[in-house]
Amino acid sequence: MNYQNLNQEISSLNFQKKYFFSIFGLYLFTIGTTILGYSAYLLLESFGIVNKSVITWNAQGLFWFLILFCVALFVLFVPVEFLNVFKIYNLTFKDLIINIVFVILTSLLTLIFFQFLLNPSNLIISDIIDIGKAVSFSGFIAIPLILFLQHNVKRTIDFSDNFSYSLIYFAWVLSSQIFL
Repeated sequence: MNYQNLNQEISSLNFQKKYFFSIFGLYLFTIGTTILGYSAYLLLESFGIVNKSVITWNAQGLFWFLILFCVALFVLFVPVEFLNVFKIYNLTFKDLIINIVFVILTSLLTLIFFQFLLNPSNLIISDIIDIGKAVSFSGFIAIPLILFLQHNVKRTIDFSDNFSYSLIYFAWVLSSQIFL
């Protein structure tokens, strides 16, 4: 009997754009945050605060800092202005399945982009490709687990839906740092 209810719920999946916008916004926030962190590292390296391992001279570091800073700001700007969904819809099992499917599809498409379509012409571009791969791998492995845990813990511990978006964003950033 319970299997029939589950089968009925899965067969009536309805892919609404709010699910895609929330997951894609989380992905853009995560990739933008990690690129912003890398640009800050390049700034610290060009000022001589950390040892030089990526850049060869200070102007190169400042140049790449400015480019990556602007790229990160643009990527962080997109979810705020265009997507405008800051909530994870994860109340039912159907919502959980839809969110996991969208996380895996978004991660798969961006992994293909970072793996095959970008050419690592220098060390900084190679590091950006590694950042993109790390965010995609954390979307494959960690974020479906976090979504599942959040869905099951929500039944026992009552917390706001706005907090769940921040929690998953924080977990995605941390798990992408593990894959770097």
